[in-house]
Amino acid sequence: MCRVTDSAGELDLYEILEIGRGASKAEIKKAYHKAALASHPDKVAEEDREAADIRFKVVSQAYEILHDEGTREMYDAHGMAAFEKGQGGMPEYTDMNDIINQFFSMGGGMPPGFEGGRSRKPRKGADQVQDYSVTIEDLYKGKSKRMKITKNVICGHCKGTGAKTNAKAHQCSSCGGQGATQKMKHENSYIRPVITVCSTCHGYGSIFKEKDKCKKCGGKRIVPESKMTELYIPKGDGDKIKFKGEADQVPGQTPGDLVILLKEKPQSTFTRQGEHLLATINIALAESLFGFSRVVLKHVDGRGLHMSRSRGQITKPGQTFKIAGEGMPIKKTGLTGDLYLTVYVEFPDNGWIPDQSLISSFIKAQPPNRNPLLADTVDEIEYDDKADLNQIKISDSRINEEDEDDEAADMEGAPQCAQQ
Repeated sequence: MCRVTDSAGELDLYEILEIGRGASKAEIKKAYHKAALASHPDKVAEEDREAADIRFKVVSQAYEILHDEGTREMYDAHGMAAFEKGQGGMPEYTDMNDIINQFFSMGGGMPPGFEGGRSRKPRKGADQVQDYSVTIEDLYKGKSKRMKITKNVICGHCKGTGAKTNAKAHQCSSCGGQGATQKMKHENSYIRPVITVCSTCHGYGSIFKEKDKCKKCGGKRIVPESKMTELYIPKGDGDKIKFKGEADQVPGQTPGDLVILLKEKPQSTFTRQGEHLLATINIALAESLFGFSRVVLKHVDGRGLHMSRSRGQITKPGQTFKIAGEGMPIKKTGLTGDLYLTVYVEFPDNGWIPDQSLISSFIKAQPPNRNPLLADTVDEIEYDDKADLNQIKISDSRINEEDEDDEAADMEGAPQCAQQ
């Protein structure tokens, strides 16, 4: 039967590095550095170095396999059986079970992810990640919605064998029964081997004759299935929702989790920074100078927020007000963040004052300029009041300098007039 199979007694490389199956390359690297530092033989006492050396080998091999996309894909599909020593051009890895057994025979403590030297639970499949668009209103109020999930499930007709009852499998000729193929990949000036799942046997190492294949799944062992589920978005500032065991099914594995990543849509009124909300309020120039008392903003839940500024309180452009407790709910705490309002002052058009006497009264009412600028020479300037900083053009003065250098060089190399 299939040579590349799962094993319930197999070590879990993800647990060795203490990371999830959906970890990024950066997270794998960070976890490796942490584990390697803790296990490095040079960092422990003399009597503990042999045990630390074994732990360090385990951590290093876990990183070597998981950090490379090709070998990680093989491990996720088939575990350490994909790297059996000396098999058909596959990379040779030390048998980690032998390393762990050696470690325990010395009386060492258990590395992360092991019980008695071997993992007791079946290997878990990869998590499946799916984006879902939400609004600030959804996160602020909470939301429940029916959602369609499509995933691969083990074929119920053949029970995941891919064939008719009593059908006999034969070794895949494309991969030699390994479930994977190796190709050489050019990267810059280097060539490195890349391992990929065999496209003929889909990683199982064996195939069936066409007449023996399951009529429902066509020998693939899995079939697509869709179902409706309830997606509940709780109130708060969360960014993902997890459905346990709802990822794609693979024969011989425990299904991973379906992870819904909540992607927030841009909103014209509010922006969010964690549990805090940010918004802009518009006020007139007269309100900026003489105060106001009115509703300045409609909140996410529809409430109007009323603000008062008394006469004599100048509200400046760009000024920010903090309203405590009016931000986003914080999940599982009963607390809320804060709301920050930034002021934008709307200036009137030219000629907006119909009565010129009001201008004189207003000027007299202003405090005097306490620090007037003085200069020995004063020039009256002309200006363009429609200038745009985004349209500034900068000339390259180096071009003129290069031209001058060229002219000087030409002069040096030119023939001189003979003296009479």
